Amino acid sequence: MAKNKTVPTDESVTQFIEQIPDQQKRVDSYKLIEIMEEITAQPATLWGPSIIGFGSYHYKYASGHEGDAPLVGFSPRKPAISLYLYTCDDEQKYDLEQLGKYKMSKSCIYVKRLSDIDEAVLRKIVEDGVTAVKKKYS
Repeated sequence: MAKNKTVPTDESVTQFIEQIPDQQKRVDSYKLIEIMEEITAQPATLWGPSIIGFGSYHYKYASGHEGDAPLVGFSPRKPAISLYLYTCDDEQKYDLEQLGKYKMSKSCIYVKRLSDIDEAVLRKIVEDGVTAVKKKYS
């Protein structure tokens, strides 16, 4: 079975953020760290080369694949900030409708800047996602 590439590192989150050319993405990254550390009570950790994660949980799929992942996280990528949040519950679908301007794939929410979304709704989605992950994987 292949080994996961996205694992926690000892690299500096601050140094990673300070290398981001876009000043607004740096500001938004520090705000996301503040929000996610407050909600998870876990420090920001660089997972792999570019994901800032908070806390962790162990998962195991029916296929046998297993590993560790952050409870929540984000990556300030060039086109958009990728938010890694658990959003599979029906209640969260309503919250997503209230979030603001974003795009979504199966496992990520993409925002250009935090000012495009409602911070209170984001906080609720993060809180609900952390609760759901802890319940599902504990």
